[in-house]
Amino acid sequence: MKKALIVIDIQNDYFCGGNMELEAIDDVLIKINKLITFAKDNGYSIYIIQHIMERKGTSFFLPNTVGVELHEALETKDTTLVTKHYPNSFRETNLQASLEKENLKELIICGAMTHMCVDSTVRAGFDLGYDITLAEDACATRDLVFNGHVVGAKDVQRSFMSALGSVFCEVKSVKMIK
Repeated sequence: MKKALIVIDIQNDYFCGGNMELEAIDDVLIKINKLITFAKDNGYSIYIIQHIMERKGTSFFLPNTVGVELHEALETKDTTLVTKHYPNSFRETNLQASLEKENLKELIICGAMTHMCVDSTVRAGFDLGYDITLAEDACATRDLVFNGHVVGAKDVQRSFMSALGSVFCEVKSVKMIK
């Protein structure tokens, strides 16, 4: 069965010098490009999600800035761009309609941020009935603060992968995705 690869928010603001730098994002980008090559080699549809913030008071992914642009090293040739304004890539976008048009029910998801847009998209996709594989080492996050305590990015990543993998998707490394 044909699958779709969903690549979420690989945009300049998440990289060095951006307004919301993520841990190990450069390594994640390399793995995402490997997934894109794999998807192309296997005839999968590839959807690149780009987040453009419309909410007042936000500091990244602002319209008409360099930070909102897709990273120049992201392989975008022969892919479909989907623009979103919320963490959930399905909300008020054409993603679900596009997947339905192609009769795609199996998704591979990767991107950023693990604790926000990746999480929201995986959970929404599950609720919509998709069979999801999450490429854990092709997702990036950052340190978070909770009740005055810093939760390191590695712990954030582990927590979200374990929660998502318990019900909503199958969690695999890029090299295990087939």
